[in-house]
Amino acid sequence: MGVRVMVVDEHRLLAEALASALKLRGHRVLAAAAPAAGAAELVISRAPEVCLLGTATPAEPGVFDPVVRIKRERPQIAVVVLGPVPSPRGIAAAFAAGASGYVRQDERIEGVERALAKARAGEAAVSPQLLQGAFAELLNPAAAPDDEGSRLLQLLTPREVEVLVRVAEGEDTRVIAAGMSIAPSTARTHVQRVLMKLGVGSRLEAAALAARTGLLDRAGTAPLPPAPSIPLQPGPRE
Repeated sequence: MGVRVMVVDEHRLLAEALASALKLRGHRVLAAAAPAAGAAELVISRAPEVCLLGTATPAEPGVFDPVVRIKRERPQIAVVVLGPVPSPRGIAAAFAAGASGYVRQDERIEGVERALAKARAGEAAVSPQLLQGAFAELLNPAAAPDDEGSRLLQLLTPREVEVLVRVAEGEDTRVIAAGMSIAPSTARTHVQRVLMKLGVGSRLEAAALAARTGLLDRAGTAPLPPAPSIPLQPGPRE
């Protein structure tokens, strides 16, 4: 006997295609699509045996609120989440909200049918392969992508970070020297080392690179105190 099922997904084409496939296999499909905001109301009013609830972001906070409401008001309805390849946190969030299962959006129709049957029978409807993949990711998390800002920051000493901050604020060598209470020649050396370590050829490039990579944000730098006023003297700026 077919399952009385309701397909709810904000992407109408996906919902209607899945509903049509299930109808052809003898299931009674009550509805095909609904916006996420009205999903719970529609499911509660129709009271299917199983609801296939689509989601694009299973790890976002609040995404399974419709599941919570459905289970609170119609606990007899089994909800199977239909979503992308989930993280362990996504699977955990779905079941914590009251879902009976999780099915990937690229699952074959036979896999969807097995999930519907298990959910109607009160069993957990999630494939062993999906669980294995989730636990593998949990036990062996993938390395975070290279963070250019953090990598560049590790090349600089705390003194050089302060110099870079001042360069980014547009200070010239004399102002940098006065603000850091060092000799202009020392300030010039620090600037040259910063440019060399960052692999840029000018102060403007260094400031642009720091802004693009968020380098200074990662350094946790506070606003610098204003440098003491310097009497204007003739001669070119450094």
